[in-house]
Amino acid sequence: MKSASVNDIKKELQNLPPATLTALCLRLVKFKADNKELLTYLLFEADDLPAYIAAVKAEIDEAFTEINHDKSYLAKKKLRKTIRITNKYIRYVGSKETEAELLLYICQQMKDAAMVSKKNQVILNIYMQLLKKSVKAIETLHEDLQYEYIKMVNELDVDA
Repeated sequence: MKSASVNDIKKELQNLPPATLTALCLRLVKFKADNKELLTYLLFEADDLPAYIAAVKAEIDEAFTEINHDKSYLAKKKLRKTIRITNKYIRYVGSKETEAELLLYICQQMKDAAMVSKKNQVILNIYMQLLKKSVKAIETLHEDLQYEYIKMVNELDVDA
């Protein structure tokens, strides 16, 4: 079965009565957890972005306390999981500023936890990819915001 285009779906949704639209949304929410999380964000958390970002940062902090620094394989695995979850939250917001802020926060946590060194090339590569991705997001921002974030990137840049 071929999916309809977003434009076709938008036109059809505009023709539906509110009760039918609500029923469709509820059915969609039951289908997948990501849909439920996105709808939760849009309905309850989108109005207070700073609080949402603070909650995501708290979740990142919690994930970093669970990382086993003794075994690099487990640390790498937990780090990738944390990044994957953070990227999901970034997609919900859809803002390059939020993306840059959260990715730089993960980099700062990695550096504070002394995970970044030339001894562990895999984690160093993950760190450098995060920095590169955050710079890419920063380039799309207004010049005033770019200055602040570039300053943070320069502080995080590692000679390891």
